Amino acid sequence: MKLHELSPNPGSRKRRKRVGRGDSSGLGKTAGRGEKGQKSRTGSKIRPFFEGGQIPLFRRLPKRGFNSADHIEYALVNLNVLEDNFNAGDVVDAEALRAKGLLGKSEKMVKVLANGEITKALTVKAEKFSAAAAEKIAAAGGKVEVVE
Repeated sequence: MKLHELSPNPGSRKRRKRVGRGDSSGLGKTAGRGEKGQKSRTGSKIRPFFEGGQIPLFRRLPKRGFNSADHIEYALVNLNVLEDNFNAGDVVDAEALRAKGLLGKSEKMVKVLANGEITKALTVKAEKFSAAAAEKIAAAGGKVEVVE
């Protein structure tokens, strides 16, 4: 096989549509644009979500609420997750949680919640703790360390 003998597979390359080249082509006269109207004219562009002059949907809907620029989103970890995935005496921090696939890749701050029970003495390091979670960890003989 030589370079000049290569050809594409049959049907893999399609000829472009040549519009406006006579009535017998099937795409003559209006060139596939229909009869009259905005989209039949040359240079016509309609921006996304344009509704023909009608008040657009995003302007008709009521606006409510407020999104604070200072809002912090925490990655939430429950006590039952710590109970299932760590052994007594382990140090639980963001790196340890990521290593076990419990946090994901995002660099969010960690907050420990009190859902579930804990029986192992763990040293838990996180940015925030719920009051009940801190109590349960301390009751199990563990330590709570708030990371800044």
